[in-house]
Amino acid sequence: MDCNRTAILGIGKIRGLQQISTPGGIFIMCAMDHRGSLKAMIEKEQLDDEVDYQELVEYKLELCAALAPYSSAILLDPNYGAAQCISRGVLPGHTGLLVSIEATGYESAQPGRITALLNNWSVEKIRRMGASAVKLLVYYRPDLNEVAKKQLKTIKRVAEECLKYDIPFLVETQTYPINDENTKTSKLAVLKPGLVIETARQVASLPIDVLKSEFPADLKHEADRSKLIQYCRQLDEASPVPWVILSAGVEYEAFRKEVEIACSSGASGFLGGRAIWQEIVHFADKKDRLKFLSTTVVDRLKELADIATKYAVPWYRKLGIKASELAAVPENWYVNY
Repeated sequence: MDCNRTAILGIGKIRGLQQISTPGGIFIMCAMDHRGSLKAMIEKEQLDDEVDYQELVEYKLELCAALAPYSSAILLDPNYGAAQCISRGVLPGHTGLLVSIEATGYESAQPGRITALLNNWSVEKIRRMGASAVKLLVYYRPDLNEVAKKQLKTIKRVAEECLKYDIPFLVETQTYPINDENTKTSKLAVLKPGLVIETARQVASLPIDVLKSEFPADLKHEADRSKLIQYCRQLDEASPVPWVILSAGVEYEAFRKEVEIACSSGASGFLGGRAIWQEIVHFADKKDRLKFLSTTVVDRLKELADIATKYAVPWYRKLGIKASELAAVPENWYVNY
């Protein structure tokens, strides 16, 4: 399904995209919508038997307070972060808010993974709470046809709701190992460029607004800069919508390199999470944690922001439209809106 991109870009979507990007149209976004993974990180590091609701909320509040002032937007979950950060005043009004719609984790469908939407949560509620955009994570293998069809069906379902409520829709895609592929072998690394690029082609053919993509190579497996640039340009060609790079928990130095190469090859910025802040779980003492956040973590974000601002492609330019004319607005447009 190919879409007329400007036709689906309603005035509400345009406003949302403005809210989650810089005035220059670049996405400098931080992800802190982690739920199960953050809980596991804290429990493993601090040997807690059980991390409770309030502890997870506190981590989100600390992250948001430190990073939101330097971000064009923050990605938060409804369980522990979005409403909590608004109500506690740590999400500035000038910073956009993306809210996740999926349940944490995935449903196993051997050998694939199926995304489930969070119960009692919806695009309508995300719009009502004042968020700027909806985010959906899908684990995706284009070579698993039946599983991919189910995932595309879920994306399409949410996309239709986002069109109805005229709110931007960002889809995050992540590949994963099947059969005898794992991180200890090079099998998945060899396949990764093709998987990521084909995933972009299939997913971005639906009426989505921004693609949050993996870097289309494993830097531990491929170090040739010219090949990395080639893969990113192929990804750019495959995606008709603006795309940003996710961090997938890699080390910060690797993510910085990925952001620089991706933004130089067509990306419109980044939506980074653990690569920016994952070491905070090492600090059981809140004072030490806040110091690390306000220094090392903020410095990382500022560095990434400088890279994206210098090299990234504004989202509207990717769509072939001008910043001064994002949509045609005829007289009495509101009558049938």
